[in-house]
Amino acid sequence: QVQLDESGGGLVQAGGSLRLSCAASGSIFSINAMGWYRQAPGDQRELVASITSGGSADYADSAKGRFTISRDNAKNTVYLQMNSLKPEDTAVYYCKAEGVRYYRFAYGQDYWGKGTLVTVSS
Repeated sequence: QVQLDESGGGLVQAGGSLRLSCAASGSIFSINAMGWYRQAPGDQRELVASITSGGSADYADSAKGRFTISRDNAKNTVYLQMNSLKPEDTAVYYCKAEGVRYYRFAYGQDYWGKGTLVTVSS
């Protein structure tokens, strides 16, 4: 089994910064992509940013220019640096690991973390 452990959420004032971390552990040979999603109360879960094992990143329009996703493949860890935070960024942030293989020819599976709450006060 694979476990994703998120950290770094909390309460911050508008304009402030937070850095989220997500470490994947367990029987892992490789992970295709890792990403961050968020879900605000009453809303659907949405993609914030994702990054492939090769370092290619993709961002939601709301995150462009403010958030930076990065990844340490050796540690199976993904980070999300969030700057210039706004009250509308308030949500539970979830980490997702896509295409996780426990050996080279295994079928890839997706896993979700339990989420970390980010609250931005105005």
